[in-house]
Amino acid sequence: MQKNPANVIVMISGSGSNLQSIINKADDIGVNIQSVISNKADAYGLKRAKDAGITTQVIEHTKFSSREDFDRALIKYINKFNPDLIILAGFMRILSDGFVATFAGKILNIHPSLLPKYKGLNTHQRALDADDTKAGASVHFVTNELDSGEIILQESVTIDAHDNATTLAKKVLEQEHILYPKAIKKVLQR
Repeated sequence: MQKNPANVIVMISGSGSNLQSIINKADDIGVNIQSVISNKADAYGLKRAKDAGITTQVIEHTKFSSREDFDRALIKYINKFNPDLIILAGFMRILSDGFVATFAGKILNIHPSLLPKYKGLNTHQRALDADDTKAGASVHFVTNELDSGEIILQESVTIDAHDNATTLAKKVLEQEHILYPKAIKKVLQR
């Protein structure tokens, strides 16, 4: 078990609710969030980070001519910190092979489905359309193949008859906030 807090970078694109759950549990998990990076300047998660006294950085993907150029800018910034882990918390960009290779075995993501089911987008509607009785979230290592890396932990919720994509998304997100800190702690204890 790691004695000193692990240094981590968190990458976001939106509200940062999973980021907030990590901030709230940082001492218990054993992490020091060195910086929060967003590809969107208006991401509410940046305010959450600033409120917690965490360094933030905006690197907007729209300012780069290619995904690879954007990822090179991310790599350059992240390398200043030499983090133990990179935590994707609602970061809505597919990372290039070069980025994944640079930080292989150090990138975690949370996905709103019980992988390997429903990789990609619209996971809640896809679970409903399939008449599934369970949905959930998975924390996994990031590889070059979308949502296909080693699964660290999963948590399921029951799909009720009255659920729609919105209500199901809310139930799954509540579980994500519990699941992600647990999964990070599990990885750090390996």
